[in-house]
Amino acid sequence: MSLDQRTWSIAELAAEYDVTLRTIRFYEDRGLLTPERRGTVRVYHSRDRVRLGLILRGKRLGFSLDEIATIVDMYDAEPGEEGQLAYLLDQITVRRAELEQRRRDIDETLRELAEVERRCHADLTKLRQHQ
Repeated sequence: MSLDQRTWSIAELAAEYDVTLRTIRFYEDRGLLTPERRGTVRVYHSRDRVRLGLILRGKRLGFSLDEIATIVDMYDAEPGEEGQLAYLLDQITVRRAELEQRRRDIDETLRELAEVERRCHADLTKLRQHQ
């Protein structure tokens, strides 16, 4: 059976991606995943499996679920893959700028903490010398 014909249960996808069933159901409730229903059983196809991987990757990269939805939905609609990639590149630029600013903020905070730490050690040394 080819990958395009294979199906997965919710438990199989959860195990493959190391997420909870609740996480997958949440993405389904948000309309990010649309499994086939066979009675009460959810049947996930290759499209759902790929989308779940994209959703999880997007979360790791810091994208919001709305941004992720826009990106993965663009794949299925016009302008298709080209539009999806252009949008994604724009979002990467924005995300990179945010992360670089956070890095600068963290570096500045670490410098400030190091200075406060240095002063505390110096003050503590002075206090101990006068005892």
